[in-house]
Amino acid sequence: MIRVAQHLLPLADIPDGEGRAVRVDAAEIAVFRCGDAVRAVGNRCPHAGGPLADGILAGDIVACPLHGRRVDLRSGEVDDCDAAVPVYDVEVVDGVVVLWR
Repeated sequence: MIRVAQHLLPLADIPDGEGRAVRVDAAEIAVFRCGDAVRAVGNRCPHAGGPLADGILAGDIVACPLHGRRVDLRSGEVDDCDAAVPVYDVEVVDGVVVLWR
């Protein structure tokens, strides 16, 4: 299987402890800077569609800005919700956040 890198945005565009929304094809992805780690998940909370990139970040957990549902950025699991958000494989390469697919 060949993996393809898609450049998303410069790491410097994401302050530590915050997220940014980016569009890749038809997907809207929330990219978070969690200290030394970068995480990426689908940007919409499955509960009510809240924009996760605008949520409050604590470690690897983001709280949806609409109703406070907590989303684990490592697994995509959402508190009190049977649905999960997609988790994307990202890393920083030469100061740029790269999505692998």
